[in-house]
Amino acid sequence: MNLPITQTKEWQNLQNDLGTESFFEQGTGYHFLAVTKHTPVGDYLYLPYGPVATSPAAFKASLKALEKLAKTKKVIFARIEPQNPDYAKLLPKNTLKSKDLSPKDTWVLDLAGKDRESIILGFSHGVRNPYNTAKKRGLIVETTKNPDEIKHLVELQHTLAREKNIHTYSENYLKTELEQPFSTLYLVKYKKPDTTTSSPDLPRDGQVLAASLFFDYGGTRYYMQSASNNEYKKIPATVALLATAVLDAKDQGIKRFDFWGIAPEGADTSHPWYGFTKFKKSFGGHEVHYAGTYDIVINPIKYKLYQSTRFLGHLFRRA
Repeated sequence: MNLPITQTKEWQNLQNDLGTESFFEQGTGYHFLAVTKHTPVGDYLYLPYGPVATSPAAFKASLKALEKLAKTKKVIFARIEPQNPDYAKLLPKNTLKSKDLSPKDTWVLDLAGKDRESIILGFSHGVRNPYNTAKKRGLIVETTKNPDEIKHLVELQHTLAREKNIHTYSENYLKTELEQPFSTLYLVKYKKPDTTTSSPDLPRDGQVLAASLFFDYGGTRYYMQSASNNEYKKIPATVALLATAVLDAKDQGIKRFDFWGIAPEGADTSHPWYGFTKFKKSFGGHEVHYAGTYDIVINPIKYKLYQSTRFLGHLFRRA
């Protein structure tokens, strides 16, 4: 099982920089990073893709340590996301299934043992051709670790949020992510080819059309925060960005490319993730399944109150 970046000391450093309280504990065959989350009725602990355990016995030991921590901190519950689906059978009786936060299903491309040519051949035609012709179309892919450049991702995400009525992260959050040693920002800029006539239907020179944050840890590159300019959908900026990030990862000796979340197996076209799931799969790879998100209830009374306030909040947001 691959060690998730969200259960590492490096991820705890990110939480520290964000001013978020967290706790890292380890024992024989297990470790976990628990992040404190606040609600109007009290706090809870969240373990994104954790705890990490090497065996069923170690997993049970990690839960005992977690419950002890949760009771010491007087939280309402501990929210866990075991990577191994079989571990869901080992959860204690005071556990309830929750809505999945981190994706339960993801798409992974193995890079080890392959050369660049075979990876490119594994791309679908709809990816391979736009990637091969990206420069001719005026698409320039750049990388940066300059936190000031995060403004491009912020602008694209905020535009997308207004169009889709979805939540996005703050500029401070994204900037703090980019400041971490494991993070790199990819930008796709438009540079008008010499053979192209100026047109109001084309982007302006130097305009950023797509931006993505990638996290590198433990031999895996993670495709994380991303956004593109929907005004120029016919220009394959995201294809150029993602294909370049995959091949760069190969050149840097990274062994796996994790595309992060996809729709559940068998999901139809009505699923909100159907479109980008199809897009991610067009780069080649295979599915990886995790256990999902569960709540270990410490304070049943406050947990019911927490659920009620969330339900009411959801109703008000829909009104």
